[in-house]
Amino acid sequence: MAEAPLPPELSVVVPVMNEAENIAPLVREIAAALTGRAAFEIVYIDDGSTDGSFERLRSLRAEFPMLRAQRHARRRGQSAAVLTGVKAARAAVIATLDGDGQNDPADIPKLFELYRAHQSQQPLMLAGHRTTRRDSWIKRISSKLANGYRAGKLKDDTPDTGCGLKLFGRDVFLAFPAFDHMHRFLPALMIRAGGIVRSVPVAHRARERGASKYGTWDRLVVGIADVRGVAWLIERGITAEVAEDI
Repeated sequence: MAEAPLPPELSVVVPVMNEAENIAPLVREIAAALTGRAAFEIVYIDDGSTDGSFERLRSLRAEFPMLRAQRHARRRGQSAAVLTGVKAARAAVIATLDGDGQNDPADIPKLFELYRAHQSQQPLMLAGHRTTRRDSWIKRISSKLANGYRAGKLKDDTPDTGCGLKLFGRDVFLAFPAFDHMHRFLPALMIRAGGIVRSVPVAHRARERGASKYGTWDRLVVGIADVRGVAWLIERGITAEVAEDI
């Protein structure tokens, strides 16, 4: 009788919308990066794609039994897709990864080892820092402006909150307040929850297939409004320390 597979130690959550061309190459890279290093699963969330992305995922299941996928009936946004994926995940530790292939899955084992070595009782989030960006100059400038404004308002001590590669505990994430665009503010939400955020240099690659789903300046304008909302949330957060328990 074949042995039952080990329960996953790590769930890699990948939100996608119309990324059919990137799905198979990225699944293969994730599997290659983690096989033999940890018991893992790959959880894709298809956010209302119209290009056959979910069919590509279905076709890969036989080759990659650790692959699971769900899809939204209609587009709900990246934050909703990440939330759906974390809820569906079976591991206690989550790694998130953009579905466009620009994050390198080879960085995941490094983050996972750092996470496992963490000794503090405070929850930890490891945030990828793309020290060498492989984007257009206008995207790099807008990102720098957005990061500077966000850091000034939220004091989240994170140079690159827009990097999709992050690693954190599932239970801590599910206790965060859920709202549209929350994926851009995970470090601030972790600090609000009493946790620690550490930025780790990671690789960044040029997009090889497909097209970006985000505009540049419209995202910057929306991001400013979002920062104000998150700042309001943080200012009104409540904490309590138990002095005695019987």
